[in-house]
Amino acid sequence: MAGATILNLQDCKIGDDGAQALAEALKTNSTLTTLNLRNNSIGEDGGVALAEVLKTNSTLTTLKLYNNSIGDNGGVALAEALKTNSTLTTLNLHSNKIEVNGGVALAEALKTNSSLTTLNLWSNSIGDNGGVALAEALKTNSTLTTLNLHNNKIEVNGGVALAEAFKTNSTLTTLDLWGNSIGDNGGVVLAEALKTNSNLTTLNLRNNSIGEDGGVALAEALKTNSTLTTLDLWGNSIGEDGGVALAEALKTNSTLTTLNLHSNKIEVNGGVALAEALKTNSTLITLDLWGNSIRDNGGVVLAEALKTNSTLTTLDLWGNSIGENGGVALAEAFKSNSTLTTLNLDGNSIWIKGLLAFSEAFKVNLTLTTLHLKRNNTTGNIALVLLKSLESKTTLTTLNLGYKSIEDDEALALCEALKTNSSLITLNLQSNTIDDNGAQALAEALKTNSTLTTLYLQNNSIGSNGAQALAEALKTNSTLTTLDLQNNSAGDNGAQALSEALKTNATLTTLDLWHNSIGSNGALALARH
Repeated sequence: MAGATILNLQDCKIGDDGAQALAEALKTNSTLTTLNLRNNSIGEDGGVALAEVLKTNSTLTTLKLYNNSIGDNGGVALAEALKTNSTLTTLNLHSNKIEVNGGVALAEALKTNSSLTTLNLWSNSIGDNGGVALAEALKTNSTLTTLNLHNNKIEVNGGVALAEAFKTNSTLTTLDLWGNSIGDNGGVVLAEALKTNSNLTTLNLRNNSIGEDGGVALAEALKTNSTLTTLDLWGNSIGEDGGVALAEALKTNSTLTTLNLHSNKIEVNGGVALAEALKTNSTLITLDLWGNSIRDNGGVVLAEALKTNSTLTTLDLWGNSIGENGGVALAEAFKSNSTLTTLNLDGNSIWIKGLLAFSEAFKVNLTLTTLHLKRNNTTGNIALVLLKSLESKTTLTTLNLGYKSIEDDEALALCEALKTNSSLITLNLQSNTIDDNGAQALAEALKTNSTLTTLYLQNNSIGSNGAQALAEALKTNSTLTTLDLQNNSAGDNGAQALSEALKTNATLTTLDLWHNSIGSNGALALARH
């Protein structure tokens, strides 16, 4: 290790013996600043040895022990080291079987440690007692800026204690409580803390059993809070009342840029209220409403908001039961909207009128780069109109038409568009019914297309002929880096042809042929490449 500043031993399975040997070397090393020991089968003995050397080492600033098994004893030992160590700034203990004793010990160490800025305890089991202890530490600690407690069995008491700590803590900027169970009580107390806290910028409360009361309280806090930029409430149940309350807050809040309300039972009234808020809000850039059943009414009002909103760049409406009226309205909005770059409409019910409207919008919209339309009613001749519009579409970079979105005829139309399209870089056609004819047409397009880098064709009906055609295209194509052909029927002939193409192709870095009826001859050809 002489002279090295960074040592990455991730996935090397060095075990306790290797960790102890490294610890011995660190006693005299004076240059290493970053040590990555992720996924190395290090147990308690190795953890204790590394902790012991931290008491004297004065150069290491980052230690990553993600996915080992140092357990409570290792956690307690590291805590003791942190009481005297003055150089370590980042400690990653993600998935290390640290339980209550280890969590409490680390919390005690934070009361005196003055160098650690990031502590990651994701997927341990420190529980409520560990959460309460950490909360006490945060009342006096003045250096920690990021604390990750994702999936730690912290319930209401721990959540309430942490919330209370935020009323006085002045340094923590990021708190991740994803996958705990702080409930409405925890959400309400956190909301109270946010009214006075002036340093927290990112709060992740995914899957925390927060209901309408917690949602309404958090919304109320956003009316006065002026530092929070990201609020993640994915997988809670704030309902329509919570959605409406958040909408009211967005009318005056001027700092929040990202709001994730994925799967929160917001439904139509909440969706309409949030849409109305977007007409005046000027800071939100990302809004995730995945799986909230805002339906056509919500889609129509959102479309109206998009005509005047000038900040939102990403809108996720996956699985919202939006039909023709909502689809048409959203497409119409894109004719004048000049900021939205990503729209996810996967899993809705947009059909003929909606597709025609998007086809027309493509002709004038100059900002949309990513459009997801999988699991809509996009099959049939009308899809040809949408795909035809891609020939002149010069901004779209990502198009998702997976899961029964197109059939072979549409694939042929898409291929024609690809021959002249100069912007698309990622195309997802997984889980359709594209057969050899469609694959051959795609291959022809790849011979002239010079922008596409990623092509997903998994779960189609591509056989040996289609795979051979794609292989032939790879001999001249110089941009494609990823080709996913999982779960087709390329067979030995297809595999051999692809292997031959790889001898001259210099750009493809990822080729996935899992489950393709490839036998020994095909496998041997690929192995020889």
